[in-house]
Amino acid sequence: MASPRGSTAVDGAGRQRIQSIDILRGVVIALMVLDHVRDFLHISAYDFDALDPQRTTALLYATRWVTHFCAPTFLFLAGVSAWLQRARGKSRRELSLFLLQRGLWLVVLEVTVLGFGWSFSLPFMLFLQVIWAIGWSMAALAGLVWLSRRGVLAIGAAIIVGHNLLDPIASAQLGSFADLWTVVHAPGLLLFRGVPYALDLYSLLPWFGVMAFGYGLGQWFQAAPATRDGLLVSLGLAMIGAFLVLRFINAYGDPQPWAPQEDLRKSVMAFLNVQKYPPSLMFICATLGPVLTLMPLIERWRGTWARVFLTFGSVPLFFYVIHVYVAHALSIGLRVATHQSFAGQFDELRTLVLHPKALQGSGFSLPVVYVAWIAILAVLYPLCRWFAGVKERRRSWWLSYL
Repeated sequence: MASPRGSTAVDGAGRQRIQSIDILRGVVIALMVLDHVRDFLHISAYDFDALDPQRTTALLYATRWVTHFCAPTFLFLAGVSAWLQRARGKSRRELSLFLLQRGLWLVVLEVTVLGFGWSFSLPFMLFLQVIWAIGWSMAALAGLVWLSRRGVLAIGAAIIVGHNLLDPIASAQLGSFADLWTVVHAPGLLLFRGVPYALDLYSLLPWFGVMAFGYGLGQWFQAAPATRDGLLVSLGLAMIGAFLVLRFINAYGDPQPWAPQEDLRKSVMAFLNVQKYPPSLMFICATLGPVLTLMPLIERWRGTWARVFLTFGSVPLFFYVIHVYVAHALSIGLRVATHQSFAGQFDELRTLVLHPKALQGSGFSLPVVYVAWIAILAVLYPLCRWFAGVKERRRSWWLSYL
């Protein structure tokens, strides 16, 4: 059975874990698998934006939009977890060193193990995604933990609220600093002598703001359950309200204003289609707001599914790395089995950037995507359960980096 509400577990290193955090992390990482399986398998993945009201379907739109919850939740919970380590006895120096080392380790993983997993080729074009953002955000937080918690909270909130003021600055305007601005705030291709070598989707500044915000609110997760629930729900509803107001007035908070469409369904799609790369203020409010509001329900979740997601959320990095390889291999295998071309599945990102038409016309229907998603989760569950058991039993220092 899932543990009682608000309870904690002790892992092999003697650390207490708030299990509702792990359950929530498990839910959103499972949703992330759905998004990546859709990228690999769906027939329209290379043809058009799944959030385009003029071309998408309601199910395809919902399949893509629901995965928006993943990255903000990961970054926020990483910040919360960092604060909880500090609150449970780590000195500032110990926490700072751990965040720096683990952050740099994540960056190395992104550009090596995960880079190969996305491409299945050597050499490969770098694909800088959420692990990249978490890694550098941890490294930056390593410096901020020397400030007060409220100071970090203020910095995180200021970045979330204010970073859209930087939207008018384009990388191309900055000459030799163009790549640096792409990494900081304006996602796009990184070039060496005019040749693309990386696609950076997760520009760091706004994502770091989300992590710092989580660190600053970490103290809430130590409060009594009733107090914690009230604080989280109040903040979550305030963020949802802020999104609705900002979106209606179209004045600030997202560089893509919305406009009513020819019917209600498309109008709703346009209204909710806020910018993820980089995450606008509206995007963060529209995603993190509901997550915070639902946290008290996560605390009360019981039964088999709670245990499944608790397992996934206890070993998120292990799960993430393996799922990339499994999903990519499945994509190739299904194309071979159905006599489709699979040539584009190797060095896929470079092909997408330089020869996008080569990837069009191949793939599968959305029901196949969902079946593949469930199959991957079923395959990964016993592996994650085994590794979670290893982490519970052993006290090896290196396990804290996985």
